[in-house]
Amino acid sequence: MPLEFELCPGRSIGGDHPCFVIAEIGQNHQGDLETAKKMIRMAKDCGADCAKFQKSELEHRFIKTALERPYTSKHSWGKTYGDHKRHLEFSHDQYRELQKYANEIGIYFTASGMDEMAVEFLHELGVPFIKVASADASNFGYLEKTARKGRPMVISSGMQSMDTMRRVYQIVKPINPNFCILQCTSAYPLDPAHVNLRVIKALQEEFPDIPIGYSGHEGGIAISIAAVAMGAKVVERHVTLDKTWRGSDHLASLEPSELAELVRSIRTVEMAMGSPIKHFLPCEKGCHDKLGKSVVAKVCIPAGTVMTLDMLTVKVAEPHGLHPEQISHLEGKTAKKDIEEDEILTEELIVEDI
Repeated sequence: MPLEFELCPGRSIGGDHPCFVIAEIGQNHQGDLETAKKMIRMAKDCGADCAKFQKSELEHRFIKTALERPYTSKHSWGKTYGDHKRHLEFSHDQYRELQKYANEIGIYFTASGMDEMAVEFLHELGVPFIKVASADASNFGYLEKTARKGRPMVISSGMQSMDTMRRVYQIVKPINPNFCILQCTSAYPLDPAHVNLRVIKALQEEFPDIPIGYSGHEGGIAISIAAVAMGAKVVERHVTLDKTWRGSDHLASLEPSELAELVRSIRTVEMAMGSPIKHFLPCEKGCHDKLGKSVVAKVCIPAGTVMTLDMLTVKVAEPHGLHPEQISHLEGKTAKKDIEEDEILTEELIVEDI
């Protein structure tokens, strides 16, 4: 199968296609539908390709005691962890409203399916692709069921080993070839020392027939830009409207100005990657005309003299003469006429063709 595929209708990833930028809203919407819409609009205005949320069916994702335990964190939205998560969880109808809004303003909309029932809902909703969170990369039954939905998949690799990611590939690839893997370290915020961008290259070598991307939780945008230079075909970053808001993800998220600059920088890097063929470019002509060097006579060379290298040197000259690369070929050639010191060497001054 090719190294590229259509992740969303009309938008392919891999190959020479532009990096696909996912603005991970997650649950940074604070449980408020209007805030969520503002964040979708922000993602669109900043140039992201996709606004992504996190969908859970809480009773299928957590055991009862996890939902019932007291939750006294400064980030809490309720007395118990279940109350907290329910406050942040949009209903099916609210997801349909958000999807409708994203479609209206022209940005792709999807979510991570945080459990099997959430995947069922997202499939029914008709999202263009399903994101598999790092916590489910080793949930092989979930992976197989999700792959069988036939929708493209984006799979994060946080908390996993390369052996586990090989199992992911072996399970998903025969069922659904349209997926990519993201290098990810699951820490919020992420210390640059733990990013390990070189894993992108390792994943590319291990799985050469699928696109590889990057999901980052670090501060700033420099590392994510570097990931694109290393070949990441998808970049996912958490986003927020205000890093001081309640919630543990906000500090690892990008505010609007950062997201906009990330997208601009990614597009600049992609343009700068250019061609692997090294040759003289038209844009270099001005510099070459001004500073390009030529072979010139280091001393006076009388007509009939057999030239040696100690008679020649290389200097900036105008008009240009023989290229510096040709100086060694002039040894043993005969001067056709008198050549003055500092005179530019041209083929017309040499008896034999060079």
